[in-house]
Amino acid sequence: MQTKRLTRIAAMALAMAVGAGPMLAQSQSDQHVVSLNELGKDSAAPAETRRANEAEIRHLFASEAGQKALKSANVNYDRIDHAVSAMSDEDVSKISDRARELDRDFAAGNLSDHDLLVILIIALIVIILIVVLR
Repeated sequence: MQTKRLTRIAAMALAMAVGAGPMLAQSQSDQHVVSLNELGKDSAAPAETRRANEAEIRHLFASEAGQKALKSANVNYDRIDHAVSAMSDEDVSKISDRARELDRDFAAGNLSDHDLLVILIIALIVIILIVVLR
């Protein structure tokens, strides 16, 4: 009789453990260290950064000074636009940093012929990258 009772208690304990397992797993999966929203935001950050960098480069070449530099180099803006899309993230980042500096100089009225030459050199780098990437 004690064996039956012990068997019933063991069976009940086993049933409770099996039943509680999925509930514990569910509660643990609800409490991630990093939420899915945070992961989504972190994964979107590099793409947003690249878009902002590309926009900065395009803004530089769309400006009056940028258009003058492109015209003096006989370069069409569409080629620059296409090249920016094809460049690596690192190249886009470097060129956009320089574009921001030039944009600040232009806004402050400090844009000189030297700066136009720098814009021209950046345009040539972009064109060279187009040729190399093809």
